[in-house]
Amino acid sequence: MSSPTTVEASSKLASKCPSGPLAERWSKHRFELKLVNPANRRKFHVLVVGTGLAGASAASSLAELGYSVSAFCIQDSPRRAHSIAAQGGINAAKNYQNDGDSVHRLFYDTIKGGDFRARESNVHRLAEVSVNIIDQCVALGVPFAREYGGLLANRSFGGAQVSRTFYARGQTGQQLLLGAYSGLMRQVGEGQVKLYPRHEMLDLVVIDGVARGIVCRDLTTGEIKSYAGDAVLLCTGGYGNVFYLSTNAKACNVTAAWRAHKRGALFANACYTQIHPTCIPVSGSHQSKLTLMSESLRNDGRVWVPKAKGDTRSPEQIPEDERDYYLERKYPSFGNLSPRDISSRAAKQVCDEGRGVGASKMSVFLDFRAAIERDGVDEIRSRYGNLFQMYERITGEDPYRVPMRIYPAVHYTMGGLWVDYNLESTVPGLFVLGEANFSDHGANRLGASALMQGLADGYFVIPYTIAAHLAGRKLGKISTSHDEFKRVEQGVRERIERLKNAKGKRSPDSFHRELGLLMWDKCGMARNADGLREALVKIRELRDAYWQDVKIPGDAAELNNVLEHAGRVADFFELAELMCMDALHRNESCGGHFREEYQTPDGEAKRDDANFCYAGAWEYAPESPSGKVGWSMHKEPLVFENVKLAERSYK
Repeated sequence: MSSPTTVEASSKLASKCPSGPLAERWSKHRFELKLVNPANRRKFHVLVVGTGLAGASAASSLAELGYSVSAFCIQDSPRRAHSIAAQGGINAAKNYQNDGDSVHRLFYDTIKGGDFRARESNVHRLAEVSVNIIDQCVALGVPFAREYGGLLANRSFGGAQVSRTFYARGQTGQQLLLGAYSGLMRQVGEGQVKLYPRHEMLDLVVIDGVARGIVCRDLTTGEIKSYAGDAVLLCTGGYGNVFYLSTNAKACNVTAAWRAHKRGALFANACYTQIHPTCIPVSGSHQSKLTLMSESLRNDGRVWVPKAKGDTRSPEQIPEDERDYYLERKYPSFGNLSPRDISSRAAKQVCDEGRGVGASKMSVFLDFRAAIERDGVDEIRSRYGNLFQMYERITGEDPYRVPMRIYPAVHYTMGGLWVDYNLESTVPGLFVLGEANFSDHGANRLGASALMQGLADGYFVIPYTIAAHLAGRKLGKISTSHDEFKRVEQGVRERIERLKNAKGKRSPDSFHRELGLLMWDKCGMARNADGLREALVKIRELRDAYWQDVKIPGDAAELNNVLEHAGRVADFFELAELMCMDALHRNESCGGHFREEYQTPDGEAKRDDANFCYAGAWEYAPESPSGKVGWSMHKEPLVFENVKLAERSYK
């Protein structure tokens, strides 16, 4: 692998990464940032959109510092944010197991896991901050699992050879969210946070080049409302539901980030989609989402398929020497805990060979027989009991007696709005936290790192970096009576009216399902140039048909779930086009972006560091008179001073 030679940096992308020794950069940067003194903090008003882990931790932390905060969530309570669905754990470089872990090893594993497509400075900061996150969460009462002696327990996760994942059975996301929620509600009770449930951000208000507010729809009454502030934080999660079937909650969407993108925030690495290898397979066209089975199960579960094609025997009838434990065979150093992108493609490969199991032949076994024989049922139940129970309720099969059947599914998106080291987008005053930004995971996220990033951004990064904006710019007072608020509000109303006036025959859900299938086939686990070009043509045709033939019953001035969904699907159409453009542009394979034309002889991803060692950030071009949309790309070169660019190997 060679160093980048042809990448030219865009003047629009100033990363603001500090210089100097890697381990000292965050401390140096914190010292150099401007401060807002405690008496002045109450004068600033911060709008936080989204109240999952990133949003709840940011809102509570900023309020605790003395800022006035308004927090907005589309759910009826922050407790229903999608962060609650994370199961397996949260990484931290505590080295409690004394097995060789360190901040630098977590940094390296994350850089390597992302296939060398992330910023060194951001990733090292994430690894540094990880050790504080656990202490913060314990102080909030998060009931992490503990060893017999009372110390916090750890288990292994994919892409690492140490045990650094803290967990609360299979409910880690739920417990972490309840901890962040308790901090948030304390500040609501103190009057420092004003909470707006059932509010959806539909546009961003930019005045004199700075983000100064948002326009929302009250999802209960349908009322369009504006809110002004001195900074806007987007903590709205990822865009995996563009594929329709994913492990994301049905309410997850891209609208807030996409509205910001169309107001000037560049969108980076849109094609980087993570496919999780451990999900319950699709069972029929009736499904509206898929169910994740935690990666932690692969600590004790062994993944296999029959060696022979078309073997229809039940698993207990297939002897050991006729089973292919393909992850253990192909990647002996990491085995069943190989990273998600590699494990997913390996599952697809054996199923494409005709060795898949189940009625559809599109799944593989995750077998706990050996672990149960070794440790006993009670021990396995103590580790994974709620996950086994969930699997049995959905499939009707008892995983204590028969192997689970799993298959890859869309799970996480590494792309998102481009941000600098301060988590600020290319729109000044607009900060983007958690999965909504692109910054920390490169082309593939390692398991148990999403919770780590969300809490790092909210608890330990934004409280420092937001001061550079608030103290460093002359903001002035702005109210929602400003003409720009009125103009943006009118645009929101016109877009809703355009959807309502289509008077077509098809539901938004039917269009969404068709788009999702197209994206899965052409821009899913594997992509190629011909398929991506075909997808671009069909997406544009389908988008045009959507605005002509969508049907939305009911009134806009009331609770209307179909109207909510319709607006989100409209944004998914535009996002899908950008994702395919980004995937077509990137003539290499890396992490979750696997172009079939670019692979090694043994089927692994083949990077092109000479030409593509950069983050690609797309700038939206306003609609032309013909109605077409377009984008231009800006490049942020990725410089590796502390790790060596190398072919990623887990063998």
